Amino acid sequence: MTKRYAEVIGDPIAHSKSPLIHNFWLGKLGIDADYRANQVAPDGLEHYFSQRREDPAWSGCNVTIPHKIAALEHVADPGGVRDSIGAINTVARGPDGALFGTNTDAAGFLGPILDMPLDGAPVILIGSGGAANAILFALAQVGAGPVTMLARNALKAAALLARFGLKGDVKALDAALPPAALLINASPLGMKGQEPLQLDLSPLPDDAIVYDIVYAPLQTALLRAARARGLETVDGLEMLVGQAALAFELFFDVPPPEGHDEELRAKLVQ
Repeated sequence: MTKRYAEVIGDPIAHSKSPLIHNFWLGKLGIDADYRANQVAPDGLEHYFSQRREDPAWSGCNVTIPHKIAALEHVADPGGVRDSIGAINTVARGPDGALFGTNTDAAGFLGPILDMPLDGAPVILIGSGGAANAILFALAQVGAGPVTMLARNALKAAALLARFGLKGDVKALDAALPPAALLINASPLGMKGQEPLQLDLSPLPDDAIVYDIVYAPLQTALLRAARARGLETVDGLEMLVGQAALAFELFFDVPPPEGHDEELRAKLVQ
């Protein structure tokens, strides 16, 4: 029998820690399967899904930058993700063999801050791409806002606020920050190989939380600046592992093993 496998696709993809996470869980469960990283350029997306659709050993893939919106064009959308979140981060094979897209980012994002009183909390969100879609969807579900978006494309950001029914404002990336209970970086800024993210965090109150979904490097300049101010921080591994757990069950039909979080995190920060 051909060995099952799943993948993460993106461009670039060398930084991804998803293979380490999924293969760690597969090993703990004794499942004879594999999880790989696969660099797929934007113009190769259609060919990629066409090939994988015909490969019975392929169980699915996670989808990262820059494909989270474009991938919707190539798979079924039984859950209506296109109309709700507007981006996918996971593609799996349904019982009928058809490929479908879903999004585990929203739940993965909320996991680390579920104890935070988000109802009516002012939020700053940096970025307006696929990850921002999922985060705005999640913020709307818990009643957060107003949301101030810092983005290069003001029209796109304003459209996202309207899409999710969130009150807020759109500012340039270099604009002064308003006070907020939660600041989230949902952009690639600060990621290895990308432009740095430089913000003056002084307007944030002392009890604000700074959440950076970038995980390569794990200790971003934004998180270092936040800790220097004595602010609580959430790093990118929190969301990464949370969304991966939901995707893992879709790929391999079992939930990840419990009781190994500290061991996994130690491997991820090496």
